[in-house]
Amino acid sequence: MGLDLGGKLAVLADAAKYDASCASSGAKGRRATAGGVGSTEGMGICHSYTPDGRCVSLLKLLLTNYCLYDCLYCVNRRSSDVRRARFTPEEVVRLTLDFYRRNYIEGLFLSSGIIRSPDYTMEALARVARTLRVEHDFQGYIHLKTIPHADPALVAEAGRWADRLSINVELPTAASLAALAPEKDLGAIRGAMASIRARIDESRDGSRDGSREGRGPELVQLKRAPKAPPPFAPAGQSTQLIVGATDASDATILDTATTLYAAHRLRRVYYSAFSPIPDASSLLPPVSPPLVREHRLYQADWLVRFYGFDAAELTTPQAPNLDLELDPKTAWALRHRELFPVDVNAAPRELLLRVPGMGVKSVDRLLAARRWRRVRAADLAALRVALRRALPFVVTADGPGGSRVLDAPDLRARLLGRRTQLDLFGGAPLRAAG
Repeated sequence: MGLDLGGKLAVLADAAKYDASCASSGAKGRRATAGGVGSTEGMGICHSYTPDGRCVSLLKLLLTNYCLYDCLYCVNRRSSDVRRARFTPEEVVRLTLDFYRRNYIEGLFLSSGIIRSPDYTMEALARVARTLRVEHDFQGYIHLKTIPHADPALVAEAGRWADRLSINVELPTAASLAALAPEKDLGAIRGAMASIRARIDESRDGSRDGSREGRGPELVQLKRAPKAPPPFAPAGQSTQLIVGATDASDATILDTATTLYAAHRLRRVYYSAFSPIPDASSLLPPVSPPLVREHRLYQADWLVRFYGFDAAELTTPQAPNLDLELDPKTAWALRHRELFPVDVNAAPRELLLRVPGMGVKSVDRLLAARRWRRVRAADLAALRVALRRALPFVVTADGPGGSRVLDAPDLRARLLGRRTQLDLFGGAPLRAAG
């Protein structure tokens, strides 16, 4: 007996939980027309947070968990004995609109197993987005998974209607992909990413050219011209890397991620800790990696993207995995004590960003504050600096700061909280911020 819509929803929403790449950072916010449906700018049931702090709720589904591929790490692989279900594109459209009208969601994240062929699957995914945009004037966020071997024309169609596209690399090396996902090809995935980047760049260049023309004497004529096509995937593209399914080190994973960022200008690489699946292959580990490993990779990714670090700085040949006890910046600082302490009243921004406990916003606040007065330790707390991590590595206006403790052999233990702050700084305990 076939499943009703609620039964399909239960199966295919659960099947989508293994894909982490569904945040909606970068969506521009489409301008709703009279009678239009949806928004990317409100607050609803929280499914994900964007880097600017917005909470965005997404209906996260697979179109189907049937799949032609037999990727060993995937619970929906061809040989897996799981309950199967399949939506029609019209059913996904109906669910999206129903959930939005009840204020449960602000957008849709839609992926799928590969059914019949890559082209057949890609066409169905694109049809969902096209129907929402054209027939229902849906203005909410849409993220579509794309299929590497699909016809580029179908991917182009998907990018017309989706805010973001993504293709999951899954494993960090070609050898591991060949061993665990023989139907996938890293070259084809990278080629599809390159094609998407080219279309995104072309769309942005066209928008800039159009805006320049609109400032000239042709303005009245342009207003009468047909409406410009929507931008191609304005929120860019992303991918996912599985952590712990193979023996790939964090150094290898970060190297792959930074290569993808540079080559394809990805908006995000998402890291997903491997989760053991029923009837798993002996090639897979029997247990999940520590979740803190996934967290450390995100922290390292952030340091590379926004703090000026190179990925190679965050690990060493002797320790190719990130420290699970200390955040990557603090671990790096302990390996490079010769660069500290940093004078918070004189150091340039790029050096301050390397001080443990100082984030981008707190550094910018510090730079603004020191234009007017000499910064003291108490000021750092007001600037939302994490004092317990930062003070060993800085000099402030009211004291030598970390110069007294940088050479302490037990500094690592103290930073881990195994000593009191009274012991660490030789005075009254300081309250850590952040």
